[in-house]
Parts: sequence; structure tokens; C-alpha cells
Amino acid sequence: MKEGMKIGQTATIEAVVTPEMYAQFEGNVVHPVYSTVSMVYHMEWAARQIILPFLEDHEEGMGGAVRVKHVAPTAAGTKITAIAELTSFTHQKVVTSVVVRNEKGIIGEGEVTQYILPKLEIEKKIRASLE
Repeated sequence: MKEGMKIGQTATIEAVVTPEMYAQFEGNVVHPVYSTVSMVYHMEWAARQIILPFLEDHEEGMGGAVRVKHVAPTAAGTKITAIAELTSFTHQKVVTSVVVRNEKGIIGEGEVTQYILPKLEIEKKIRASLE
């Protein structure tokens, strides 16, 4: 990893809730609101923004853990904002706390852990999983 990562750094992503983001299984909508699955995606995407500027050419980030608490529904057409904040890191492990909001307030919060690994090591892990 490149130098310069600092505790407290933040990264923000925004999205507008669409019907594709609804809570659904096998194409059947359970609730016509922003799903926990979509929230996890946005949390991970915000957390990834923290590591991107610090990856060396031979490195890549890989998700290791997500902890999420989904506390309020959000309807289609509503803008959400996910803000990741770097809380700890080592040479290989990066942990961020993430808060997701809509116009009314917090709709989710949690933690995303990523591991920084050599691309070759990731490729080996993927190949081994296919055998």
C-alpha cells in the first residue's frame, strides 16, 4: 500500500433508490423500498473509495467482512448518501465505519473490512476455488 492513509479519512458515494434496489428475492418484491442488499453494496463501494488511491499496481482490495444495521426504509426516487470513515488499518487490513442516510436521517450503519492483497494471490485463491 502507498503511504498517506490516515485514520478519520472519509469517502462519500451517493445514489438514488430505484426499483432494482427494492427488497426482493428471485425477482419477487417483498417490500418496495431500498433493500439491505443494496445498502451493503453502497457501504462496500464507499469503503472501497478509501483504499483506491493507496493501492499499488500489483495490489487489489478484497472484502473480508460487513456488519450492517438497517434501521429505516427508503422509497424509490430518494437520494441516499453512504459515508465511510477509516477507523483502523494495517499493511493488509482496512476497517471503515459506514453510515447511510436519506433526507430524513440515518437509515443504516455498520462496518466494512477489506484486505489488501497482491493480485497474484487473489488470482490463486480464485483458481483454487474453481478446482
